Amino acid sequence: MDRPSRRREYVSRAMRRRRQLLSDAETVAMLQSCTSGVLAVQGDDGYPYAVPLSYAYDDGRLYFHSARTGHKIDAIERSDKASFCVIADDDVVQSTFTTHFRSTVVFGRVKVLTDDAEKRRGLRCLAEKYSPDYLDAADAEIDGSWDKLVVIELAIEEMSGKAAIEIIKEREQSPASADAAAQGHAARF
Repeated sequence: MDRPSRRREYVSRAMRRRRQLLSDAETVAMLQSCTSGVLAVQGDDGYPYAVPLSYAYDDGRLYFHSARTGHKIDAIERSDKASFCVIADDDVVQSTFTTHFRSTVVFGRVKVLTDDAEKRRGLRCLAEKYSPDYLDAADAEIDGSWDKLVVIELAIEEMSGKAAIEIIKEREQSPASADAAAQGHAARF
Protein backbone atom coordinates (compact mmCIF):
# COMPACT_ATOMS: atom_id res chain seq x y z
CA MET A 1 0.00 0.00 0.00
CA ASP A 2 1.59 3.23 -1.12
CA ARG A 3 -1.43 5.34 -0.28
CA PRO A 4 -3.47 5.51 2.92
CA SER A 5 -7.16 4.73 2.72
CA ARG A 6 -9.49 7.66 2.93
CA ARG A 7 -11.44 6.54 5.97
CA ARG A 8 -13.65 9.28 7.31
CA GLU A 9 -13.25 8.87 11.05
CA TYR A 10 -13.96 12.56 11.39
CA VAL A 11 -15.54 15.19 9.21
CA SER A 12 -12.90 17.01 7.25
CA ARG A 13 -13.38 19.94 4.97
CA ALA A 14 -13.19 19.50 1.23
CA MET A 15 -10.60 21.65 -0.49
CA ARG A 16 -12.29 24.86 -1.59
CA ARG A 17 -10.17 25.31 -4.71
CA ARG A 18 -10.44 21.77 -6.09
CA ARG A 19 -8.63 22.69 -9.31
CA GLN A 20 -5.46 23.13 -7.26
CA LEU A 21 -5.68 19.65 -5.72
CA LEU A 22 -2.63 17.55 -6.55
CA SER A 23 -2.84 13.90 -7.54
CA ASP A 24 -2.26 11.19 -4.99
CA ALA A 25 1.02 10.29 -6.69
CA GLU A 26 2.26 13.89 -6.48
CA THR A 27 1.21 14.16 -2.85
CA VAL A 28 3.06 10.99 -1.85
CA ALA A 29 6.10 12.05 -3.91
CA MET A 30 6.17 15.34 -2.01
CA LEU A 31 6.13 13.50 1.33
CA GLN A 32 8.91 11.23 0.13
CA SER A 33 11.15 14.05 -1.12
CA CYS A 34 10.76 16.82 1.47
CA THR A 35 12.95 16.74 4.55
CA SER A 36 10.96 18.62 7.18
CA GLY A 37 7.46 19.58 8.11
CA VAL A 38 5.36 20.76 11.04
CA LEU A 39 3.54 18.36 13.36
CA ALA A 40 0.47 19.85 15.06
CA VAL A 41 -1.02 18.26 18.17
CA GLN A 42 -3.18 19.34 21.10
CA GLY A 43 -0.84 21.14 23.47
CA ASP A 44 -1.19 22.37 27.02
CA ASP A 45 -4.52 23.90 28.09
CA GLY A 46 -6.06 23.03 24.70
CA TYR A 47 -3.73 25.29 22.74
CA PRO A 48 -2.42 23.89 19.46
CA TYR A 49 1.22 22.88 19.60
CA ALA A 50 3.06 22.85 16.28
CA VAL A 51 6.66 21.69 16.09
CA PRO A 52 8.98 21.47 13.07
CA LEU A 53 10.44 17.99 12.58
CA SER A 54 12.44 15.85 10.20
CA TYR A 55 10.48 12.79 9.15
CA ALA A 56 10.36 9.76 6.89
CA TYR A 57 7.36 8.51 4.91
CA ASP A 58 6.75 4.80 4.39
CA ASP A 59 3.60 2.98 3.33
CA GLY A 60 1.03 5.49 4.58
CA ARG A 61 2.92 6.35 7.75
CA LEU A 62 5.23 9.11 8.90
CA TYR A 63 8.04 8.45 11.37
CA PHE A 64 9.75 10.93 13.69
CA HIS A 65 12.32 10.43 16.44
CA SER A 66 12.22 12.28 19.72
CA ALA A 67 13.54 12.48 23.24
CA ARG A 68 11.52 10.39 25.67
CA THR A 69 9.96 13.38 27.44
CA GLY A 70 8.77 16.85 26.55
CA HIS A 71 5.84 18.91 25.33
CA LYS A 72 5.36 16.86 22.15
CA ILE A 73 5.28 13.53 24.03
CA ASP A 74 2.87 14.93 26.64
CA ALA A 75 0.57 16.14 23.85
CA ILE A 76 0.62 12.77 22.07
CA GLU A 77 -0.25 11.01 25.33
CA ARG A 78 -3.16 13.44 25.76
CA SER A 79 -4.67 12.96 22.30
CA ASP A 80 -3.76 10.80 19.33
CA LYS A 81 -5.20 13.22 16.74
CA ALA A 82 -2.60 15.10 14.73
CA SER A 83 -1.89 16.85 11.48
CA PHE A 84 1.36 17.35 9.61
CA CYS A 85 2.19 19.94 6.96
CA VAL A 86 4.99 19.96 4.39
CA ILE A 87 5.86 22.85 2.08
CA ALA A 88 7.80 21.75 -0.99
CA ASP A 89 7.91 25.04 -2.88
CA ASP A 90 7.40 28.59 -1.66
CA ASP A 91 8.49 31.04 -4.34
CA VAL A 92 7.41 34.64 -3.76
CA VAL A 93 6.53 36.52 -6.95
CA GLN A 94 6.67 40.16 -5.90
CA SER A 95 5.35 41.64 -9.15
CA THR A 96 2.07 39.72 -8.96
CA PHE A 97 1.68 39.74 -5.18
CA THR A 98 1.51 35.98 -4.96
CA THR A 99 3.42 32.87 -4.03
CA HIS A 100 4.00 29.83 -6.23
CA PHE A 101 3.74 26.96 -3.75
CA ARG A 102 3.22 23.23 -3.41
CA SER A 103 2.22 21.81 -0.05
CA THR A 104 0.72 18.77 1.62
CA VAL A 105 -1.40 18.42 4.74
CA VAL A 106 -2.08 15.06 6.35
CA PHE A 107 -4.40 14.06 9.18
CA GLY A 108 -4.14 10.92 11.23
CA ARG A 109 -3.48 9.18 14.50
CA VAL A 110 -0.14 9.53 16.22
CA LYS A 111 1.49 7.29 18.80
CA VAL A 112 4.80 6.51 20.43
CA LEU A 113 5.92 3.09 19.22
CA THR A 114 6.45 0.61 22.04
CA ASP A 115 7.21 -2.51 19.99
CA ASP A 116 10.99 -2.82 19.44
CA ALA A 117 10.64 -4.09 15.86
CA GLU A 118 8.34 -1.20 14.91
CA LYS A 119 10.66 1.30 16.61
CA ARG A 120 13.67 -0.09 14.73
CA ARG A 121 11.72 0.02 11.43
CA GLY A 122 10.90 3.70 11.99
CA LEU A 123 14.51 4.55 12.83
CA ARG A 124 15.74 2.59 9.83
CA CYS A 125 13.34 4.53 7.56
CA LEU A 126 14.78 7.77 8.91
CA ALA A 127 18.35 6.53 8.38
CA GLU A 128 17.60 5.40 4.82
CA LYS A 129 16.16 8.82 4.01
CA TYR A 130 18.79 11.05 5.60
CA SER A 131 21.97 8.95 5.66
CA PRO A 132 21.67 6.29 2.94
CA ASP A 133 25.45 6.13 2.48
CA TYR A 134 26.05 5.47 6.19
CA LEU A 135 23.55 2.76 7.13
CA ASP A 136 26.07 0.66 9.08
CA ALA A 137 27.02 3.69 11.16
CA ALA A 138 23.33 4.53 11.53
CA ASP A 139 22.64 1.06 12.92
CA ALA A 140 25.43 1.55 15.47
CA GLU A 141 24.01 4.98 16.39
CA ILE A 142 20.54 3.48 16.79
CA ASP A 143 21.88 0.76 19.07
CA GLY A 144 23.86 3.26 21.14
CA SER A 145 20.93 5.67 21.53
CA TRP A 146 18.16 3.08 21.83
CA ASP A 147 17.16 3.82 25.44
CA LYS A 148 17.39 7.61 25.04
CA LEU A 149 14.89 8.07 22.24
CA VAL A 150 11.44 7.14 21.06
CA VAL A 151 9.93 6.80 17.63
CA ILE A 152 6.63 8.47 16.86
CA GLU A 153 4.39 7.11 14.12
CA LEU A 154 1.63 9.08 12.42
CA ALA A 155 -0.75 6.69 10.63
CA ILE A 156 -2.21 8.79 7.82
CA GLU A 157 -5.98 8.71 7.51
CA GLU A 158 -6.35 11.52 5.01
CA MET A 159 -3.98 13.64 2.96
CA SER A 160 -4.13 16.27 0.26
CA GLY A 161 -1.62 18.17 -1.79
CA LYS A 162 -2.17 21.61 -3.24
CA ALA A 163 -0.34 23.80 -5.75
CA ALA A 164 -0.62 27.47 -6.65
CA ILE A 165 -3.05 28.12 -9.49
CA GLU A 166 -0.18 29.42 -11.62
CA ILE A 167 1.52 26.02 -11.43
CA ILE A 168 -1.73 24.29 -12.37
CA LYS A 169 -2.32 26.62 -15.35
CA GLU A 170 1.23 26.04 -16.58
CA ARG A 171 0.66 22.29 -16.46
CA GLU A 172 -2.61 22.59 -18.32
CA GLN A 173 -0.83 24.38 -21.17
CA SER A 174 1.74 21.60 -21.50
CA PRO A 175 0.30 18.34 -22.94
CA ALA A 176 2.95 16.15 -21.28
CA SER A 177 2.26 17.70 -17.86
CA ALA A 178 -1.49 17.33 -18.31
CA ASP A 179 -1.11 13.62 -19.15
CA ALA A 180 1.08 13.01 -16.09
CA ALA A 181 -1.36 14.85 -13.82
CA ALA A 182 -4.32 12.91 -15.27
CA GLN A 183 -2.57 9.60 -14.55
CA GLY A 184 -2.02 10.68 -10.96
CA HIS A 185 -5.66 11.71 -10.54
CA ALA A 186 -6.81 8.33 -11.87
CA ALA A 187 -5.55 6.83 -8.60
CA ARG A 188 -7.97 8.92 -6.51
CA PHE A 189 -10.30 7.08 -4.19
